[in-house]
Amino acid sequence: MSVDFLILFVRVISQTFIWVVVASSLLSFFLSPYHPIREALDRIVSPFLNPIRNLMPNAGGLDFSPLVLILAVDLLARVMIVILQSM
Repeated sequence: MSVDFLILFVRVISQTFIWVVVASSLLSFFLSPYHPIREALDRIVSPFLNPIRNLMPNAGGLDFSPLVLILAVDLLARVMIVILQSM
């Protein structure tokens, strides 16, 4: 397995997960919490958002945890890519 393939894999997985987080956040404005698509996305995203929500202070009804998760995933992907490139 080449390093280029691993770098591509990390990029694709991280970008896909970021888009799932964005979709979950946007659909929360339009769909019922019991809608099957929203439930599926929440099952994927909630285990990552809940610890962030527990750590963050209340921001007056605004939930910034998806933004924090997106930034963390992007940072982690960048660090992993730099590590892989140095191999």
